[in-house]
Amino acid sequence: MIGSIIIGIIAGLLACKFTGSESKGCFINLFLGLVGGAFGGWLFGQLGIHLNPGWIGELITAVVGAALLLWIWNKIRS
Repeated sequence: MIGSIIIGIIAGLLACKFTGSESKGCFINLFLGLVGGAFGGWLFGQLGIHLNPGWIGELITAVVGAALLLWIWNKIRS
């Protein structure tokens, strides 16, 4: 559980950096990373992409999912 929270925070921070968004704060980054992880896992499953199990695969999945969510959110807001 603590590992998932840490991965979520890191994923949220990295997604903000990759998309050029400003950091939203620790709790928003945590939420973004956790939701992004679930979204990325679902998306990768739909596309037939399977990463190696472990924290690196979880981090990549969460960052990709969070970055896509940020991109979608920014497109909706503009």
